[in-house]
Amino acid sequence: MNTNSADNGELGQRPVPSGPIVPKTASEALRPEAGTPPPKRSRASRSQFVVFMNFVISLVMLMVLAAGSALYFGKQEFNEPGPSANADTFLVKPNTGVQEIADQLERRGLISDARIFRLGVRAFGNDAALKAGEYEIKPQASMRDIMELLKSGKSVMYSLTVPEGLTVEQALQRIADQAALDGDMPATIPPEGSLATDTLRFTRGATRQQMVDKLLADQKKLVEDVWQRRAPDLPLASVDEFVILASIVEKETGKGDERSRVAAVFLNRLAKGMRLQSDPTIIYGLFGGKGKPADRPIYQSDIKKPTPYNTYLINGLPPTPIANPGRAALEAVANPSKTDDLYFVADGTGGHVFAPTLAEHNQNVARYRALQKKLADEAAKAGAAKTDAAKVEGQTDAPVDGDTGTAQ
Repeated sequence: MNTNSADNGELGQRPVPSGPIVPKTASEALRPEAGTPPPKRSRASRSQFVVFMNFVISLVMLMVLAAGSALYFGKQEFNEPGPSANADTFLVKPNTGVQEIADQLERRGLISDARIFRLGVRAFGNDAALKAGEYEIKPQASMRDIMELLKSGKSVMYSLTVPEGLTVEQALQRIADQAALDGDMPATIPPEGSLATDTLRFTRGATRQQMVDKLLADQKKLVEDVWQRRAPDLPLASVDEFVILASIVEKETGKGDERSRVAAVFLNRLAKGMRLQSDPTIIYGLFGGKGKPADRPIYQSDIKKPTPYNTYLINGLPPTPIANPGRAALEAVANPSKTDDLYFVADGTGGHVFAPTLAEHNQNVARYRALQKKLADEAAKAGAAKTDAAKVEGQTDAPVDGDTGTAQ
């Protein structure tokens, strides 16, 4: 049996060619046989259009991938903490666009990339939603935090306070000195007593004229409202007289529980034709709207100086208010206490004692002067003891004679 037969079915055996065997040379036998040729490319695969479309598809895929990556990392940076380590304020002026806001934020070091901020704002549909104002940017605020803050319009608020008892000139000086306000002061000074005593809240960029207009309007409304609710038997001929007397009450006492009683004294004196004899009217007559210097006492001789405001010398009320009265002083004059008091004097503790007769008033004055003398003596003794101690310790900066004297 021939074991090399092709029909034996054994694996690993090469088939025997059926034709005649042609002998090969040694070099031919060692030459590798040709492999299976690759399939021929179709005509369609060799088309330039197909090549171009393949390029376009690849390019689009790369662009989509790049855009997705940019969107991802841009979103990450938009939401990540910002570069600012400290709190800061940022002003957005009216009619400022998103691009300019973004550039300013980047220049100030509040955001890392103006372009990402601009695109993020537009992606959230807030391109036209950012509001003018001054904003407080917290440390490491993200771009999204800043966007939401500027969208909210929650600007930094400033305060302007006009206390009770200031003159119009003094109130205007406060407005002029407020650096957060813009614009010039009014060319004309409003009438004395016509400004409200209040605290106004405003954002940077508000004008000084707006503040003055607001205080004028508020005071006018307040005066009209309180005047409408006045007691029916007041010895006042007009709302102007009402404001004048309220300004005197405002300057006479700062204690809330005394205002209506002080008002009653002045109203009782007006009803009896007595002079008001109010020290604040002397001061206004001498110094006007600028006010008395803090180190300038009232001298006895000032009482005798004639001015249109000196109620020790004139009958009735002065020609204008002497300050801006607050609500409490206006309410006190409109509805005063029901008393027979015609006099009051300081009690030495910040308040006053009242009396219906001159005899009682003189006794109160005597007690007040005795208290003042006692306090002055104690102060003198304390000063002397301090001077002696300074001499004992060899100090050379003790007060010289006359430096601590009190004007007579």
